[in-house]
Amino acid sequence: MIAIVIPVVAAMLLLSMVLCGWRLLRGPDLPDRILALDTLYINVLALVVLLGIWFGTTAFFEAALVIALLGFAGTVAMIKYLLRGDIIE
Repeated sequence: MIAIVIPVVAAMLLLSMVLCGWRLLRGPDLPDRILALDTLYINVLALVVLLGIWFGTTAFFEAALVIALLGFAGTVAMIKYLLRGDIIE
């Protein structure tokens, strides 16, 4: 059963990543692009966790933590730049 579910979920995540990439490139303005990039981080995080479940290793879960931290820091930096025009105060 899991051999069927994991590839289906991976295909759905890849489709979602393609759609987020399209919104990232074609977004009407900057907040939409930032939101698309943040959603892309979450989709990559979910895909890495799914691969960790599929292969049964813990290395993928550690990589997912790094992706989550970098995604959060990147989103905060982009929002600060969008609101203030400067990242470092």
